[in-house]
Amino acid sequence: MLTKKSLIVELIILFGLAVMVCVHHSLQYIYTASSGIQSFPEFVAVGLVDGNEVMYYDSDTMKAIPKQAWMKKVTEDEPQYWDFQNQGLFGTQKSFINSIEVAKKRFNQTGGVHIFQNMYGCEFDDEYEEVEGWESFGYDGEDFIAFDLKTERWSAPVHQALITKNKWDNDKMKVAEIKYYITQTCPDWLKKYLEYGKNSLVRTDAPTVSFLQKSPSSPVCCFATGFYPSRAEMFWRKNEEEIHDGVEKGEILPNNDRTFQISVDLDLSSVPPEDWRKYECVFHLSGFKCDIVNRLDKSKIRTNVEGENKMRIIAVVLAIGFAVALVASMLYIRKGEKSISFVYFIF
Repeated sequence: MLTKKSLIVELIILFGLAVMVCVHHSLQYIYTASSGIQSFPEFVAVGLVDGNEVMYYDSDTMKAIPKQAWMKKVTEDEPQYWDFQNQGLFGTQKSFINSIEVAKKRFNQTGGVHIFQNMYGCEFDDEYEEVEGWESFGYDGEDFIAFDLKTERWSAPVHQALITKNKWDNDKMKVAEIKYYITQTCPDWLKKYLEYGKNSLVRTDAPTVSFLQKSPSSPVCCFATGFYPSRAEMFWRKNEEEIHDGVEKGEILPNNDRTFQISVDLDLSSVPPEDWRKYECVFHLSGFKCDIVNRLDKSKIRTNVEGENKMRIIAVVLAIGFAVALVASMLYIRKGEKSISFVYFIF
């Protein structure tokens, strides 16, 4: 069962996934302030390296804690690291909670549940050494304001953010600080984290790839699981060319062991069985020199038909046994139902 804090982290990470781009390595921080939610911290901060939670802080404990064993090594080189995190996050906590009240006035709101979120970080590609980064804010699930690294200006998708945009565009010192953090400080720290956690972060695990099919008329699913990192793609091809017609790609999903899974379905309802071997499922994992290629073979497809037949037999046996028990005991049972960032003042 998920604890309150683990559930909070899961929700926060889900909010942040939309802004992450699929490259080699990334460092991201997600700050979330809320009001009107009972039994929920007013402020939560989560640090992520390559999508893995490495730091957690909330306003209930007011203490930043490492979420990976290797994060404790940071203090060997940076003795004041966690003290610095606590001080900075406490200041950010106060400004974010106050910013919700300012935002409520901007949107002519009084009570109710409201969420203010900040996501910032950087990412780089090992092969090209290209650094990209972001700094964005959201309010009640909608984009509020974001920094454009190329233009070095802020964009405001809602008119309530125009006051903030004008103020921040004219603050040249703050713009310079954000640019320096994204292009210098953040990548430097990301490299440090990757070195500290190289045994668990800088690794590649190959997947197990299988062909699955619910019924003979269902699409054939190419399913890969157990791979790491999540920077992967999978597709179908025919005669060495990638195909898109009749193909439905699934999302990359996490497994319980911190590896990942992905599936890609192919509709072969109009393809003669003798032509199935012309199709191949290709899995590409960042860090692997060679792709994993599996040619479609009907004899290797696992289906649910056999399992369904077994379940029917079990169900019949159970039904007969239950009936015998009823007759033997002469009991009649009535079954009932139950309704079950930076540390600065935001505005």
